[in-house]
Amino acid sequence: MALAKLKSDTTEARLAGVTLPTGAAWANAARADAMARVREMGLPTKRDEYWKYTDPTTLTDAAVGQAALFHSEEAALFDAVDRVRVVFVDGVFDAEASDDLAAEGLEIERLSDAMATDIHWAKDVYGVLEARGQKPVARTLAALNTAVATDGVVIRATAKAAKPINLIYLHRDETSDAVLHNLVKVEPGAEVTLLETGPAAARFSKLLEVDVADGGTFHHVRAQGRDHERRAVTHCFARIAAESTFKSFTLTFNGVLTRNECVLEIVGDDATAHVAGVCVGDGKDFHHDDTVFITHDAVNCESRQVFKKVLRNGATGVFQGKILVKEGAQKTDGYQISQSLLLDDDSQFLAKPELEIYADDVACSHGSTSGAIDETALFYLRSRGVPHEDARNLLTLSFLAEALEEIADEGLAEELRDRLEGWLARHR
Repeated sequence: MALAKLKSDTTEARLAGVTLPTGAAWANAARADAMARVREMGLPTKRDEYWKYTDPTTLTDAAVGQAALFHSEEAALFDAVDRVRVVFVDGVFDAEASDDLAAEGLEIERLSDAMATDIHWAKDVYGVLEARGQKPVARTLAALNTAVATDGVVIRATAKAAKPINLIYLHRDETSDAVLHNLVKVEPGAEVTLLETGPAAARFSKLLEVDVADGGTFHHVRAQGRDHERRAVTHCFARIAAESTFKSFTLTFNGVLTRNECVLEIVGDDATAHVAGVCVGDGKDFHHDDTVFITHDAVNCESRQVFKKVLRNGATGVFQGKILVKEGAQKTDGYQISQSLLLDDDSQFLAKPELEIYADDVACSHGSTSGAIDETALFYLRSRGVPHEDARNLLTLSFLAEALEEIADEGLAEELRDRLEGWLARHR
């Protein structure tokens, strides 16, 4: 009863004064349904099972904490990539800074325009995948995003896209509270790459729903950062059909609190779903949480979860990952690994790997480790003239390599490796 009362009070305090946006009839219904889910489930507290390692208070408070702006002389990530740039400033679409949204093999619209249209394909995706992902674990912050989001993009890939799409999130207001909701629909046989970069806001809620049809391919590469004081909660819900491919990779620098949730549902035979991430954190105020739930509900499918965290000076990393294999999902190949490299005695890594299997012809594994730099390897490099800090950085990059290998595009992977090298050099 005490927990129910706490959740109810937290929810009502957050929703006080919240008015749902309006649009087409289907959009209004989707938002109303999402708000009903919020009230039914209640916003999370630290006493919830899947929030026991991460305090959600600053994500659920009505007030937004201040986050100082971060300035860097580095060139913007992916600047050398020929891409379609879609820019948001503190959660608001910036048409002047964005490229022309017309692109070969793609249809790109602003979310607000799509949700004002009476007949639109977004009706079959917006809030639909999020609602499917609410069981068996409630993800109330995702439902709240569906209810109140007014901006974002809707992307429909009709063929192999000629260029990747780069969603660029700029942060210019120290107290901004941004909510973005993006949709991607990959038609049969189509292929698209989505890039996401930037800190976005002082507090950021972002939800991505991806529907990959038979034979479709979706690649996702995201870099979160670099503001030191930002707070963010992100969700990705995907439905993956037969013979299709879903691959997502996230690199995270800095930030006070980052919670990334990924909920994937494999519903077609012979499908592939990979989700991976690297985070590097420095300082006792750094807290990073990856929470993943992959459901196998088809035959002969493969999933991989590969997460690596490098933590120092009291930083905290969290991984909660689950593979659920439903009855009849034979020939499943599920792999999960979460590892941390602790560069001092003050940092901590909290892990909760899970397998739940109801089929008998599967190959599923999970593992989680936490450790320090290999002193033998360090001595080997030092004995061959490599300076101490350079040797530590080489071993750290070697530790992260397995996760970076999940990026299909080697050019994108190399650029992220360069950024990691730069971060390590600055944090000697």
